[in-house]
Amino acid sequence: MRIVLDRPRCEGHGLCEEAAPQLMHLDDDGELVLDREEIDGADTAPANAAVRVCPVAALRIA
Repeated sequence: MRIVLDRPRCEGHGLCEEAAPQLMHLDDDGELVLDREEIDGADTAPANAAVRVCPVAALRIA
């Protein structure tokens, strides 16, 4: 599985970063950076949480 970011939709709220800091972070400009797109095992739950908390639905699991 992988995390897919719809970059134009992302508004940089950072809720996803709080849910999955091991997978993503906001850079100094407030842009979301996916540290790892491929997920499995222990990363599945935080990745799903990050997708759920995004207020603009900029993330999805594929």
